Amino acid sequence: MTIDIQEIRNSDYAHLVHPLFHPSDQKNPFVWVKGEGSILHNADGRQFIDGLSGLWNVSAGHGRKELARTAAQQMETLAFVSGYVGATNVPAVRLAEKLAELCKPCYPSISRFFFAAGGGESNETAFKTARFFWITQGKPEKTKIISRDFGYHGVTMASMSATGLPAFWPMFGGKLPGFLHIQSPYPYRFVSDDPTVTPGVAAANLLEKMILQEGPETIAAFIAEPVQGSGGLIVPPDDYFPRIREICNKYDVLFIADEIITGFGRTGRWFGLERYGIEPDILAFAKGITSGYIPLGGIGISDRIYKVMNDAPPGQRWMHAFTYSAHPVSCAVGLETIAIYERENLIETAASMGKKLLKGVQQLASLDIVGDVRGLGMLAGLELVEDKATKKAFDPALKMGERLHQECCKRGLYSRIRGDIYLIAPPFVTSDAQIDQIVNTVGESIRAL
Repeated sequence: MTIDIQEIRNSDYAHLVHPLFHPSDQKNPFVWVKGEGSILHNADGRQFIDGLSGLWNVSAGHGRKELARTAAQQMETLAFVSGYVGATNVPAVRLAEKLAELCKPCYPSISRFFFAAGGGESNETAFKTARFFWITQGKPEKTKIISRDFGYHGVTMASMSATGLPAFWPMFGGKLPGFLHIQSPYPYRFVSDDPTVTPGVAAANLLEKMILQEGPETIAAFIAEPVQGSGGLIVPPDDYFPRIREICNKYDVLFIADEIITGFGRTGRWFGLERYGIEPDILAFAKGITSGYIPLGGIGISDRIYKVMNDAPPGQRWMHAFTYSAHPVSCAVGLETIAIYERENLIETAASMGKKLLKGVQQLASLDIVGDVRGLGMLAGLELVEDKATKKAFDPALKMGERLHQECCKRGLYSRIRGDIYLIAPPFVTSDAQIDQIVNTVGESIRAL
């Protein structure tokens, strides 16, 4: 099929409103037409390594015919029915059952799941569930949500308010009341004011400080990504989350794990918090559950929360819903995606290939403008700085991150930036040679700057 690239671009400019829209950024977009494994094909015939798995989600790689067949077969059989109370469908039941099986070794108290259509809906659901939990317990004043600087939790009104990237707030009237932020445990830039504890514990203790400042009786939940993705690929110190769990327990605050990026293998384990040996009260997920092939998200809830929902009188029920909750096609594709991960040992592959990726990008740390290199599993980030000794950032007007992105694109690598941080999260099926190509491309592009 021949595609008139300029006609597509002109029509795009005339009719399509994009996420994070401004027309100045949409005058000459990439026109993607095909994906195979870790490779994206542009309409002009060029090929690119997909350095961010679409948007952190195409973990099993592009062009999976078995996922297309699964979707088609389910559409032919039962395309849609309501998932509201009083009805159910087989794919949704089987997917919830499978998630309970996956959670049992690491999050044994989480065995019940609600399905949404994506990550923003998942976190909205988590916040509403936390508030419902406390109101049902006779503590209606426990409504505030604490999150972290550089956290990304979506851009619906409540999830935007939890997102710790201020650029998202002002043009929509600012944050909603009751959403608070503490510093991120950003190893490269966090400065502790407590020399008696490790930086990880010091960063976690900021949660306790905020809880006490606001009053424990007002705090519903704390939400955190195991690895902060869109905010700059921030991997916390190993002692951070165990201390967070202690603090939440001490002050009776629910802990929401935003595993929308880290869930389903991205860190080399099924779920990102596994490595810390702790459990959340609410598990939010999306992205990798269908490898991005069809929208699906949701939350898992602990037995403690489910009991409160189950015991509530009918007139005080959990009045939360979406039209596409438990969509049978999405759930069928989710089941098949998990089967692919298991069949092809892709979670283990993400762990081993992730080590290769991190080792490769760490070799770039000696370059003059690379201040920090970090990663976990199939996640890696490089932070550019003007002065390595002082960690001084570049003047934003120089747009060093954007320029690096452009240089990488020239060399056939397509990914994403956050400021002057280059983000890498390729599909789990990325080959050894492609990992080497990613590292070499980023190195050559940095030198070109």
